[in-house]
Amino acid sequence: MSYVKAVDTNTSNLLSAFQKGSIEAFSQLYDLYANVLFNYGCKLTNDRELLKDCIHDVFIKIYNKREELHNVLNFKSYLFVSLRNKLYDEMRKNNRLTERQIDDYQPVSPDDVEVDYISSEKKELVDTKVSFLLDKLSSRQREAITLYYLEERKYDDICNIMGINYQSVRNLIYRGLTKLRTLVV
Repeated sequence: MSYVKAVDTNTSNLLSAFQKGSIEAFSQLYDLYANVLFNYGCKLTNDRELLKDCIHDVFIKIYNKREELHNVLNFKSYLFVSLRNKLYDEMRKNNRLTERQIDDYQPVSPDDVEVDYISSEKKELVDTKVSFLLDKLSSRQREAITLYYLEERKYDDICNIMGINYQSVRNLIYRGLTKLRTLVV
């Protein structure tokens, strides 16, 4: 059982269709992320025209290199990093920033895309490990643990959903957690 957000699934489907040549999927990806990138870019520069050009350049690069995107684990983070790099390259090219200034450059926002990217990659790694470990449980144990910990349901709700009594739910969760502990150690 996978717990990937619908947006991530939607993005994955669009990205897959785009890699197979769908112009409509590319257009939808652009529509989905252009405003998000613009909002992020506004934290890095006040030059809105340069920002718009850089966003378009990022999407042109993605369009031209669509076959290479299968290695991208987190498309949104990839877009943020690509935009940041493109902005810095353009600022450097236009002599707005020297090499030394790039190293000292503090964006308008305290948010750092690299930190966000690293944390999202760590989260994805943890999610993958959790999914792997949950797959080692019986389907009933996985269902009970998922309902209790991931969906934050109460025991009574789980009893109604699974159609079993209170003690059986507690036993399933206990045995599942015991098995998970042996797998993690």
